[in-house]
Amino acid sequence: MIKFKNASFLYKNGQRDAGMRDVSLNIPEGQVVVLCGESGCGKTTLTRMINGLVPHFYEGEMSGEIFVCGNNVAECELYQLAYYVGSVFQNPKAQFYTVKTDTEVVFTCENLGMEKQLIFERFENIVEALDITTLLGKSLFSLSGGEKQRVACASATAPNPPIVVMDEPTSNLDTHIIAHLRKIIKKWKQDRKTVIIAEHRLEWLMDLADRVIYIKNGRIINDYTIEQFKKISKEQLKIMGLRSKPEFQKENRATDNAGKIEFVDFSYTYKGEDKPAFSIPYINLPEKSIIGIVGNNGAGKSTFGRAFCGLEKRSKGDIFLNGESFKRKNRIESTYIVMQDVNQQLFTESVFEEVRLSMERLGLSHEEQEKKTNIILKELGLEEFKDSHPMSLSGGQKQRVAMASALASDKRFLIYDEPTSGLDYIHMIEVADAIKRMKAAGRTQFVITHDSELVSRCCDYILFLECGEVKCIGNIDDMAIQETLQEFWNQVYM
Repeated sequence: MIKFKNASFLYKNGQRDAGMRDVSLNIPEGQVVVLCGESGCGKTTLTRMINGLVPHFYEGEMSGEIFVCGNNVAECELYQLAYYVGSVFQNPKAQFYTVKTDTEVVFTCENLGMEKQLIFERFENIVEALDITTLLGKSLFSLSGGEKQRVACASATAPNPPIVVMDEPTSNLDTHIIAHLRKIIKKWKQDRKTVIIAEHRLEWLMDLADRVIYIKNGRIINDYTIEQFKKISKEQLKIMGLRSKPEFQKENRATDNAGKIEFVDFSYTYKGEDKPAFSIPYINLPEKSIIGIVGNNGAGKSTFGRAFCGLEKRSKGDIFLNGESFKRKNRIESTYIVMQDVNQQLFTESVFEEVRLSMERLGLSHEEQEKKTNIILKELGLEEFKDSHPMSLSGGQKQRVAMASALASDKRFLIYDEPTSGLDYIHMIEVADAIKRMKAAGRTQFVITHDSELVSRCCDYILFLECGEVKCIGNIDDMAIQETLQEFWNQVYM
């Protein structure tokens, strides 16, 4: 079904070692194949070589041959390959063409010229299969990152292609949706679809995958059967930069209760919606701590973060910092947010300049700026990319660049929205350790995440949101908080 013959692709003007080299690979019909490796190893490039984005969309040097369902990828038009391959990108916004969920789901079907009755049937089938009824009729701009991912999955698979390629599909998904995605992939497997998944979180796929392909520096290092891969120890997986089954681990951490942030009747309602995205009568959070904001997709986590930093003008209620009113203008001045879609906040021509830009307001000399930038880049494993254009990097690498800019800003409040999306184990640890260093420097940090390993590694306080309301709140030392988190994370494995 999919055949690589000594295929290589190197991006034009890309970062050093970017791309894939000398790939010889056969993937038969009906297999579920997992692509894994450190961020930037070439997983995404390999998926692009299957769906035709390489060489038809991304410029570069290609050699060898790739065949998909008997068709030479280099000789086919992209629209022809769309009959055979459905793709779900790491950043779902990158594949949206419309503004409404309904029209987006059927877009690919319409673009392929299907009959209206067939489109209607495919629409109903995929809505039921992916359980997205509650998302119909909504603006794509009002959806959470995880909800956008579900719509992207629906749009890609509505035409019923024999091959599905997924790039980090769980990066912004909660455990409930991951569990549902497992069921979908299981059905695809029963239907003899071929599924290629580039992924860092591997455990949820262990009872579905037939093969695990480990990639490093643009080359396939090992092609494991699932039985062979399961024998690899957790310690070795970490060395390889791979995630294993998350386990709740607690470090002895204490919050600095020298100050507090109070929220009174704090809420936000999207235009055209009746129900608030979140509504909080009263909570108080410890200042100078690392606050993990967790919950299912659509719970209001990202909206809460944007409202706190002043990006949502229509938010209601009051915020008090150590008893004094903390107005929107003050919050804008003292807060830096790393968004889910980091492409929106990368502006310069190099990684070095991107990070340095965040500290221009600090009044540092050129030498001081350069020294601080180099230190931060080293802490986040970005030294080798300092001269690279940010947009030439992988999704996980871009995420770390945005994180580096946040650390460089020296703002009093830092908000990270899914900061480890697309990151391997090693780089997740680097991000967690950087967050802890910022706490030591007196910063208050909000970590909006579905990453249980990140929460366990660095957070000391938890705000758990459910359907826009506070489900529980408290110190991570609290046994009730630990039990709630463990139950939440284990949903995917049930």
